[in-house]
Amino acid sequence: MDDIAERKSEHIAIVTAGRGVQDTRGTGFDAIRFVHNALPELSLEEIDTGALFLGRRLAAPLMVSAMTGGPREAGRINLVIAEACGALGLALAVGSQRVAIEGRGAGGLGRELRAKAPNVPILGNLGAVQLGRGMGLDEARRAVDMLEADALMLHLNPLQEAIQSGGDRDFSGLLTRIEALARALPVPLGVKEVGAGLSASVGQKLLDAGAVILDVAGLGGTSWARVGAERGDDRLRRIAAPFFDWGIPTAEAVAAMAPLMRSGTKLIASGGVRHGLDVARAVRLGADLAGQAAGALPAAREGAEALTVHLSEVVEQLRIAMFCTGSRDLAALRRAPLA
Repeated sequence: MDDIAERKSEHIAIVTAGRGVQDTRGTGFDAIRFVHNALPELSLEEIDTGALFLGRRLAAPLMVSAMTGGPREAGRINLVIAEACGALGLALAVGSQRVAIEGRGAGGLGRELRAKAPNVPILGNLGAVQLGRGMGLDEARRAVDMLEADALMLHLNPLQEAIQSGGDRDFSGLLTRIEALARALPVPLGVKEVGAGLSASVGQKLLDAGAVILDVAGLGGTSWARVGAERGDDRLRRIAAPFFDWGIPTAEAVAAMAPLMRSGTKLIASGGVRHGLDVARAVRLGADLAGQAAGALPAAREGAEALTVHLSEVVEQLRIAMFCTGSRDLAALRRAPLA
């Protein structure tokens, strides 16, 4: 377990230093171009960026995505994220709660997060692969209760597990276990990838199994193959190298998944979201929210004030994109003409 904590601490350092980033052009977002509206016929100040998610009103369709889970530094980072998201009215999703569930350090994953962010959605997080290694409903309930979370996300990360030393590599039988957990859990269950994307076929299976939130977490953000290689020896780096840019581009994954979403389900676009224009592009493609992780991590490590400034700028960029497309609200943005 100490190895897990050390590994996650190294992950934070590698991602912050930019050594795990894929080519952000790989997201596909830059290919999405809006038709500029030189006569928007509305005031910038009257634009409503608000969104509804898990029964809570958000100031914008933005979430600080899962990025930490276990190391000592995570305690401070998680509190910083909660404080900034609580102040701005944005959603937050924590990193893996496995270490906390197994009693090896809370990592800031306790009810102090809810105290700092009492009115916004908080999403818990466990590895789906752990459902085949002894975790089940009891652990999922504990993950929800320790945060007073609005939902629980299960992360799927076969590429990361295949490459990293000591990875959990048996993903057999998980869909049946996900379905059983979705039926029994008292809060909504979601599923996310961690940087390689969810395909439409996998998304359809997860929706059929009862998942109500899907986070595509696609290609173009953090490459966990690169992160794993950074931590490994020469042999591991050689094995990992062909997979540095493996995955489904985020924009492509969102566009493919959006038509499959049903009433009451939510789609999150994460993976290489750089700024508010990418948020606007994600919404236009059909996402309900956009999630940012690595893009927010440097500011989160600096402190709540820096993160608040960063996220405020992302929201303002979204507002400008809406203004320049004549979109009074998100419903109008979803109909904005594309070039």
